[in-house]
Amino acid sequence: MRRASQGWVLSILIALAACLAACEQQKLQAPPATRATDGAALQGISNSAPEIAHYTALRAAGPMKIDGKLDEPSWKMAFQSKAFVDIVTGKPAWFDTHVAILWDDNYLYLGYTAQEPNVWATLTRRDSKIYNDNDLEMFIAGKDAYYEFEMNALNTIYEVFWIWKDNFKPGSPYWGRPEFDPKTHPVMSLFGVGGHVSPRGERYGFLDWDFPGLLHAVHVEGTINKRGDVDKGWTAELALPWKGLELLADGRSLPPKGGDVWRIDCSRFEHVGPHGQRLKSPAGWTWNRHGYYDSHMPKRLTFVKLSTLTAGKQSH
Repeated sequence: MRRASQGWVLSILIALAACLAACEQQKLQAPPATRATDGAALQGISNSAPEIAHYTALRAAGPMKIDGKLDEPSWKMAFQSKAFVDIVTGKPAWFDTHVAILWDDNYLYLGYTAQEPNVWATLTRRDSKIYNDNDLEMFIAGKDAYYEFEMNALNTIYEVFWIWKDNFKPGSPYWGRPEFDPKTHPVMSLFGVGGHVSPRGERYGFLDWDFPGLLHAVHVEGTINKRGDVDKGWTAELALPWKGLELLADGRSLPPKGGDVWRIDCSRFEHVGPHGQRLKSPAGWTWNRHGYYDSHMPKRLTFVKLSTLTAGKQSH
């Protein structure tokens, strides 16, 4: 009886193992859950492994005027991201925020649309701590460094170039460059944000680094810093010369080629709650959930593929 029982249990275990193996094989053969269709950006809400958005950037169809209005035909035909979600939970934000990306041989373009019933901003000095205002942000990452950009509705900007300490040494492309000399430039050291500590460790942020040739503009649809009316929101437009991205290209050609993939994240931090109340800590909204209150997570940045298709000529 005991031997028969053991044989029965063994048969069950073998069948269960076979079932698990078949399920795992089916997962491996299935298309990746994080892969979006052309132009779509997925928002992850999994508790364990947040999905990373994928986006296709079309070529601009003509000249772009950087005035913040996003009224060029190319912007109207570009793919729009899905609405940004809470950086920690992936839940919907109370104000909509979208971004679109375009490119040509000279620039990488980003256009933000931010819903805001009461547009306000206070900081006017370049490289002020813009995150103390409602702001829009962007991160572009290479293998061993990344660029941080923030702007408020007054078109005041904040920039930092971050280099991972484990590669800030002789032989790296950053070592020995005058603009990255910690002895002569203001530097911030960072392990993580919001209680999150990066497994890669410390990075250095060069606070006075300016992106060469950067163009940026804001357009307010309403009246800024006036509480007696209801605004529609604000839009922001950026143009980054490809030449300025050479420190993050990691061997990719500049100007880039169609099919190249860059890691770019766009986000927003909001100090005003859904009922107009001032929040003790700003809400963070990102393209896809990070799982932590931390924008400085290069592995969470969206995969942006540069398409050879021109805006308006892509198939839908």
